[in-house]
Amino acid sequence: MKAHARVVACFEDGRTVLRELRSMAPLTLFPRRRTGRDAVVHLVSSATAPLGGDELLLDIRVGPGAVLRLSGVAATLALPGPAGGGSSSTVDIEVADGAELGYLPEPTVVTGRADHTAVLRATLGENSRFHTREVLVLGRAGERPGRLTTTTHVVRGGIPLLRQTQTIGEPALDAGLAALAGKRVLATDFEVGFPARPTASGDWWSRTAPATGVTLTTALADDAVTALRMLP
Repeated sequence: MKAHARVVACFEDGRTVLRELRSMAPLTLFPRRRTGRDAVVHLVSSATAPLGGDELLLDIRVGPGAVLRLSGVAATLALPGPAGGGSSSTVDIEVADGAELGYLPEPTVVTGRADHTAVLRATLGENSRFHTREVLVLGRAGERPGRLTTTTHVVRGGIPLLRQTQTIGEPALDAGLAALAGKRVLATDFEVGFPARPTASGDWWSRTAPATGVTLTTALADDAVTALRMLP
């Protein structure tokens, strides 16, 4: 299955307007009624996905002055396909100067025998704000996970802020202290353009500032609820 969904948000007459909202199963976008400046959209998986062989693409465009909140409503299950082969999903983001995007999908569960590649590319204006979160869960209860490779590229004003690739589902690596230390959940929270948070760390979490106005928080836990509690 190949699917392409797209949302374009613009600022008009004192509020954010969804100029374009295009869904394609399993990527279904539902706008929420609101009265303020922000626009809120939910991303719903309207079919079982991603399966092996699927190629999914989500385009997000936020124009100058617009504020968009895009969130998931249920966990994503990366599953093996009937004919084998890997699956892929790409989120391509542009946030203009003076715009703001919150992209907060629900956790991704790497089920047994899955082989999924997820890419997030974000191009930000120099004065934009961006917040995203990624929660990766190794397998369902009592299940050994498949393989997942995630890549995140974030650029602001032409300058790279974050270029990160990680692979989970390799037992020897996942168990090592340099990787997941045997934990089942890896959560990452990334903010650009918001008030600075002090660098800090604790048991199984850390918060760093890779650049001015940028905060990266990472947490490891045995379950998603605990991991999320460690994030901002």
